[in-house]
Amino acid sequence: MSPRPIPRHRTLQLPVLVWLTLVWLMLWRDFSLGNALFGFAVAVGVCLFFPLPPLRMHLRVRPIPLLWLGVRFLWDVVVSSVLVARATLGPTKNLRNAVVEVNLKTPSDFVLTVVAEMICLIPGSLAVEARRSTHTVFFHAFDVRDEEGVEVFRQRVLAQERRVVRAFGSQTDHLEEVQP
Repeated sequence: MSPRPIPRHRTLQLPVLVWLTLVWLMLWRDFSLGNALFGFAVAVGVCLFFPLPPLRMHLRVRPIPLLWLGVRFLWDVVVSSVLVARATLGPTKNLRNAVVEVNLKTPSDFVLTVVAEMICLIPGSLAVEARRSTHTVFFHAFDVRDEEGVEVFRQRVLAQERRVVRAFGSQTDHLEEVQP
């Protein structure tokens, strides 16, 4: 016996509707009440015609760890930008890159996605593959010369994961978090 389909009106999720309405307002650059109401109607139509599976994220935003996550992320972007610029513009073109496998400690798909995206936004690294089943992410890392460099990059990713979990993670993410 197959499960009964969910009625379309039950697929409406307030966070998704709010997010789509905000995207509508930003795209039109018109923050009037009329445009917001029309954007909300468009969001309802999109969700009814293209239903998404329900979001089951139990996030608890923690302001101080979130602030630290942002500050540290900006610091990493600046430092990495300088290192990449120096490596590419410097006299030596003896660069060696690596694909680094990182096994994340938390089972959350949300944490996996945020960590992979944040690492990708830091110059010199790019997510090549992500495996949901094992919570493993493979990154292409710029100018990694040896095993020690691979381990330094891996530890940077795991530190980023810890900061994301502290800022957004649920109680189960914190329980499964493993300290180095």
